[in-house]
Amino acid sequence: MQQSRIPFELSDERKPLAAPGGRRLIVHIVVNVEVWPFDQPMPRGILTPPHGQAAVPDIPNWGWAEYGLRAGMPRFFRVLRERRLPASCAINSAIIDVYPRLAERILEAGWEWIGHGVVQRSVKSVPDEHAMIAEAKEAVERYTRRKLRGWLGPGLQETFDTPDILKALGFDYLCEWSIDDLPSWMETRHGRIVSVPYCFETNDSVIYAVEKHSSEEMTGRLARTLECFTQELAGGPRILTVPLHPHLMGVPHRIGFLERFLDTLVERKDAVFMTGAQIADWFIEAAAEPGKS
Repeated sequence: MQQSRIPFELSDERKPLAAPGGRRLIVHIVVNVEVWPFDQPMPRGILTPPHGQAAVPDIPNWGWAEYGLRAGMPRFFRVLRERRLPASCAINSAIIDVYPRLAERILEAGWEWIGHGVVQRSVKSVPDEHAMIAEAKEAVERYTRRKLRGWLGPGLQETFDTPDILKALGFDYLCEWSIDDLPSWMETRHGRIVSVPYCFETNDSVIYAVEKHSSEEMTGRLARTLECFTQELAGGPRILTVPLHPHLMGVPHRIGFLERFLDTLVERKDAVFMTGAQIADWFIEAAAEPGKS
C-alpha cells in the first residue's frame, strides 16, 4: 500500500527540480503549538509518576508543556522576529479558545498555520477522524480567515484513510511522511496531494523527550546535516527542516543554541527560508507534468 501512495524512488535518480530563486538550501522552521488537556493522561512525560502509576491530573508533565506555551513561545517570537524569519505553526485548533492571547500573537507574527488536530491526541484514538479534521480546519479558517492548506498529524500519526480524508477536505499538502529530503506527489482516492518532508532526526521532541540528549545535541545534528546537504546541493535543492516545541527548544538552556544555528543559516547566500505552503507551491510548479493535477 505504501508504494501505491508514493512510488519508491532513489533520491539521486529523481527528476531535477529548479531551486526557488536559485537558492538550493530550503529551510523550513516548524513550531508545534499544542493543547495538553489537564483532565486527561498527558501525550508524553518528562517525569515518571511514583510507582509507575499514571496520574490525572498530571501536574509535573502538564506543567512541562504549559511552561513552553507561557515562557518558551515568547522566546520563539523574539528569535524569529529579530531575524525576520518566516515559520510554519503546526497548531491544535483548541489553542484559539483555550489560549486566546497566544493565538492572537501567532496571528500577529504572520506565521503559516498548519492543521495539527483539535487537541494533542492521535488520529487513531478519535471516534471520527473525518469529523475531527474537519472541525480543526473550520476553526482555524474561521479564526485566521485564510484557507488551511497543510496538515501535520499529532505525533505524526495517520490511519490508512488520512491522506484521502485530507484531500477530500481540500488540503494541499501533508507532512507525516518523512521519507525524503524533497517533497513528493502522493496519490489519494480524490487526486494527488503533496507530501512535504518533516524530520525525525533533527526533531527536538525525539532528541530531548524521547532520546534525552544533552542541550547541544539538536543543533549539532543540524550542523552535521548542513554539512552533508552542502555537498549534495550541486545535484539539486534540499529541505532542512527545523521542528521545534516551545517546552523543549524554548527553554533557557537550549534557546541560545537555536539562535546561533539560525544565524549560521541566515549568513548563507544559498539559503531560503520558506513556509510549508510556499514549499508545496514551489514543488507543484517545479515538478509540474503536462496533464497532471
